[in-house]
Amino acid sequence: MLDRAMAAISGTGHRVVNGVWRFGFACRFFLAVLLHSGISFRRFSLTIKEIYFSGVLSLIIILVSGLFVGLVLGLQGYETLQKYGSESALGTLVALSLVRELGPVMSALLFASRAGSAITAEIGLMKATEQISAMEMMAVDPIARVVAPRFWAGVISMPLLAAMFSAIGVFGGYLVGVVMIGVDEGQFWSQMQSAVDFRLDVMNGVIKSCVFGVAVTAIALFEGYDAPPTAEGVSHATTRTVVTSSLAVLALDFLLTAFMFRGI
Repeated sequence: MLDRAMAAISGTGHRVVNGVWRFGFACRFFLAVLLHSGISFRRFSLTIKEIYFSGVLSLIIILVSGLFVGLVLGLQGYETLQKYGSESALGTLVALSLVRELGPVMSALLFASRAGSAITAEIGLMKATEQISAMEMMAVDPIARVVAPRFWAGVISMPLLAAMFSAIGVFGGYLVGVVMIGVDEGQFWSQMQSAVDFRLDVMNGVIKSCVFGVAVTAIALFEGYDAPPTAEGVSHATTRTVVTSSLAVLALDFLLTAFMFRGI
């Protein structure tokens, strides 16, 4: 009994110490990425290449998902608004739902699943095949050459993907509400235009997507860089990236929403 209790206490202490160590290393890693970001802008071609990998290759899943989310919002919103005789407010409902919440959050979750996992796997495999060590032996800083361009590519790509998600989602709501159901087109667009505020709605959505881009990309890069150089280690790091990024996005969404809209 005593041995098992001691083993449990020892295991808990080991996990706590390991968690604190990983958190400290993650903070140092993030600071190093920021300090070595100059090469990402001096040699912007490196960042452009990673924007293509992280952003352009994620367009298909972003656009298709945004379209179907808009279609579902149009159907569900119409059914709800019809009970109160407010079908003309369908455009407002779809636009505010997408710009404020669903656009940034869904884009970040999809980005973490597609691009974040790919970044982690790529860097983890570079570490497993000793490419990172080879760079260090050749006096090439892997943080500046490999990590920083990918970080800024994710930060730049995320707001653009969120904007495209929201735009195609509004188009999906238009297809359902105006084309299929028959809501008045003028009321759909005019009420949307009068209700959506650029500063309170659009800019807050952009700020959210930027924060999500920083969080998701930083987690993906850290997990890949910290992954054990084995196939099992890389696979576990990829799984942790998706899980941790998704939880971070949802937690940050709550905090940002509480700060942004508490005065409304």
